Amino acid sequence: MATTTQVRLRGRPAHTRGPTFLSYTPDGTKLITVGSNNTTRVYKTGFDGEPTNIDDCPEQNTGVASTDEFFIIGSEDGNVSKFSLDTMSYEKYLTRCSLPIRDVTLSSNGKWCAVASDELVVKIIRTNDTSAVMSLREQPKPVKHLSFDPSGKHIALSCTDGLVYVYSLINDEPELVRKIDGLIRTLETEDEISSKVVWHPDGRAFAAPTATRDIQVMSRGDWENQRTFTSGHDGDITALAWSPNGAMLASAAKDGKVLLWETKTQKILATYDYADVMDIAWHPTKNLLSFTTTEGWVYIYNDFVSQEHSHLLKLPLQPAPFIHDPLSEISANARRPITNGLKDIPNHGARRGTPDSLDDILGSDILGDEDDFVVDDDGAGYALGLNGNGKRPNGVADPYAGPLSKRRTQTWEPQIHDSFQPGSTPWRGNRKYLCLNLIGFVWTVDQDTHNTITVEFYDHEFHRDFHFTDTFLYDKACLNEHGTLFSCPANGDTPATIFYRPHETWTARADWRTQLPKGEEVTAISLSDSFITVTTTANYVRVYTLFGIPYRVYRQKSSPTVTCASWRDYVLTLGNGPVGADGNTRLLYTIQNIKRDEICQSEDVVALPDGETIKSVFFSDNGDPCIYDSTGTLLTLLHWRTPSQATWVPLLDTKLLSRLASGRKTETYFPVAVADNKFHCIILKGGDQYPYFPRPLLSEFDFQIPLSSKPTAESGDDEDAEAENEGDELSKLESEFVLKSVLAVQQQDLVDFTKSSHSQRTALARMEVEIDKTLLQMMAVECREGEDRGMRALEMVTLLRDRTGRMMEAAGKVAERYGRNVLGEKIREVGEMRLSAMEED
Repeated sequence: MATTTQVRLRGRPAHTRGPTFLSYTPDGTKLITVGSNNTTRVYKTGFDGEPTNIDDCPEQNTGVASTDEFFIIGSEDGNVSKFSLDTMSYEKYLTRCSLPIRDVTLSSNGKWCAVASDELVVKIIRTNDTSAVMSLREQPKPVKHLSFDPSGKHIALSCTDGLVYVYSLINDEPELVRKIDGLIRTLETEDEISSKVVWHPDGRAFAAPTATRDIQVMSRGDWENQRTFTSGHDGDITALAWSPNGAMLASAAKDGKVLLWETKTQKILATYDYADVMDIAWHPTKNLLSFTTTEGWVYIYNDFVSQEHSHLLKLPLQPAPFIHDPLSEISANARRPITNGLKDIPNHGARRGTPDSLDDILGSDILGDEDDFVVDDDGAGYALGLNGNGKRPNGVADPYAGPLSKRRTQTWEPQIHDSFQPGSTPWRGNRKYLCLNLIGFVWTVDQDTHNTITVEFYDHEFHRDFHFTDTFLYDKACLNEHGTLFSCPANGDTPATIFYRPHETWTARADWRTQLPKGEEVTAISLSDSFITVTTTANYVRVYTLFGIPYRVYRQKSSPTVTCASWRDYVLTLGNGPVGADGNTRLLYTIQNIKRDEICQSEDVVALPDGETIKSVFFSDNGDPCIYDSTGTLLTLLHWRTPSQATWVPLLDTKLLSRLASGRKTETYFPVAVADNKFHCIILKGGDQYPYFPRPLLSEFDFQIPLSSKPTAESGDDEDAEAENEGDELSKLESEFVLKSVLAVQQQDLVDFTKSSHSQRTALARMEVEIDKTLLQMMAVECREGEDRGMRALEMVTLLRDRTGRMMEAAGKVAERYGRNVLGEKIREVGEMRLSAMEED
């Protein structure tokens, strides 16, 4: 509940009437104020006497920023001046502009000063070398406010066109990373109203005043609106400032109020009546807030936060107010360490010396680093230096030396794969996708008290979209032609719940809901034409029929569980296995036929490179397991129906796509499905990791097994170009041969292990013919290259699958066409040997 403070603080007349600005030094010992007159005042914290005055400064100052050693002033005469806090005097000009300066700010390390003026270009100048200048030129109008993020890697510009421009300063050349529309209002540079972006101390988000007199928080990771501080001010906002730990926010406005907000709840803690406030600054460590007014007054408010709420200032760094904080969400691809029940051993640092020790008497400046002047040139070990306690070690320290009770405990933390739901995205703002596939998509919107869920289909002839209010707060979903499956975590006394809603039914009510045992949470769900599969935090795999009959419950061998996928009667589960050499757990998978109660693959290893993770796992439209990993590679599983014979084979490496060959395009891909022998995905640009709204279009890519990179010709000769074309043609044919062979193996397994239809057997025969045609085309290229390629061409003939002799005859005709008589003789010999072998069989 907000409280109104009745005590009226007496202001200090610091400057003549006009805009007045202030800045605390990072150590909090001094407060610098500037105004419309030519005197700068430096107040000493905790001292009620007169401040130190620095005269002969510029007039009509528009901004001030400080470090512990110096401060910077910008003024309407276009000069940016640097003053020393040691000598309290002018040092030098940092830069000059032809038009008035509107704002100055310093990076957290004090090395860079950003300057905004009525000119279009924003300058960033190195404070100790004014010749080093970076220019920000993307904004079409003058900039009113500047703000470095806490790391100094990004800077936000509040432009008078009503847009916020965020630049990255990581590289030598600044890069515009985001242009934000709809956050701030359009203002003139001389307006007293503020549109300044104020970064939260944790650096993950920033706040800005909006045209509706609210304060909007936006995250830097996805540039989405987060929590909003609303219903506070009745006038336009003039100043904002986060507390040093980010637990509170102070704001001032034209309504003559200064408000203190709690960051976590966005509630008003206190209201203070002070008119014409222009600038606000928190003391870095104390319960102290200072602000200035357009009348030239300075207010230094000790114990600004009442005793009731002063504990908030003592908290450690608090998180920015996200709707759904990414740090509290389980990432789909994060690996977080776990401990083995061992306590962390605190690092107490170096031992302090006694009051009369030689180091304290003489000081470190006298002794310096001279203590290690002896050079160990013979390797005898007498110059090993000092340890953390200021003592020389006795030989090489052995952590396992000495009695067991004296040894220092070594903690070992393996990195595990966290659970994730395939086809879903994390929260971004107040929205997230629960499911994305070729049937449709499911998405939810957080409405604070409840969620709203929308299910949309691509084919509206068979299904109708639907929308409902979600009071259970479902966080996972699956969608197929028959129904939609949801799950939600436990909430208070309500256990985790599974909810299934079929699309069509001939009864009055066919949807059903079931609860898991208390204390058990859902880690992943999957939906097939036959069964519903649920993996839980208790390492159980729970299988239900489509209408809620419990069918199987068993405990997964590999734990903790990661995810699951299903197709018809088959269920694939993933879990963490033993730790590998890189310190990461190995992912293990199991494939089981639920109806026949048969295990096809038991606790086999998922083939991942060291340090990489799985982005998604799913079955193709033909029922073959597929994974998409963090290297951008799509893999499928061959021979998975035969125990201990499964092999992971790459179908596509997205890093080798021709669209990325130039190197100028940077994009990633969100996996959706494998269907019709194509990879269906969503293209992500601009560094995004997940798709967002509005719903993006699906893209598809043909399979392309990674065999080699395309060679680059070093010269432009016609012969080299012709040779390169020949090589490209052969490489393409080789890739087709390998790919068709993989697809044929999958089709062969389907025919051998299922009740195959006539069309499936015909498709397999057609695939084998296509493989032989590809081999004949490869052989033609080899014959065209010359007689010396005959042995390679003959090897291709031996790979032909046809047993009727027609393909062997066609190979002989190819050799005859190019005049390869010797090769033709060899082909006939191979054909005769194959015919005789068939007769013997």
